[in-house]
Amino acid sequence: MSDNNTIRFSDRVADYVKYRPGYPTDILPYLQKEIGLDSQMRVADVGSGTGILTRLFLENRNNVYAVEPNDAMRKAAEAALGNDPGFHSVKGTAEQTTLAKGSMDVITAGQAFHWFDAGRTKKEFLRISGENAWAVLIWNERQVSTPFEKDYEGLLLQYATDYRKVDHRNVSPEKIGAFFAPRPVKYQTFPNEQVFDFDGLKGRLLSSSYMPNRDQPGFGSMIDALTKLYEKHSQGDQVILTYETRVYAGRLH
Repeated sequence: MSDNNTIRFSDRVADYVKYRPGYPTDILPYLQKEIGLDSQMRVADVGSGTGILTRLFLENRNNVYAVEPNDAMRKAAEAALGNDPGFHSVKGTAEQTTLAKGSMDVITAGQAFHWFDAGRTKKEFLRISGENAWAVLIWNERQVSTPFEKDYEGLLLQYATDYRKVDHRNVSPEKIGAFFAPRPVKYQTFPNEQVFDFDGLKGRLLSSSYMPNRDQPGFGSMIDALTKLYEKHSQGDQVILTYETRVYAGRLH
């Protein structure tokens, strides 16, 4: 993970906390069945950000070690989750978590693996994983199927700075398979969605690090375009963004 990647969300934290999608709770029974997840397993949530995925495993009563290099995002997670006795905040990166050797039963990354150096991350995951440990990589993949979603995608392409470069969809199933090799990978998808009024849609847009922020060139014209898009597509003063939540799971040893 480059230094630039570790700080690029620092000025987006408030919008990230409020407007990024959560993860379907159906993931928990799926992992209970497929990898034997139980509340006694120690979970490292790597690239944990503001704690969106961490929260899901805390609900399963796991001890979760939330590893995050970005100070602002980590502090947001601490503010939201710090009263949970299972929550442990760790300053570290995917390539150097600072966790003890062989200490983790499950290592997760939610909406984060595409920022990692895969080779160095694999070595670190192997180092901190205990016998029979699992890695679980999860993404909320925003869909581009409805007229609104297609126009929203067009707005991103028009105003974004490096959207094509950092889009997590650049991480192909083949790359994920190579990360787990020679072990096989389990794969499952879950439906997910967010329903927004205009302020919510604006916040969701600004939570993306590749979009102009409030003090940057292009912000005003981007918001004008978003306003027109919302007026065109909203029904009952709301729009819907749909996602396919993708879950990849495999043993590390």
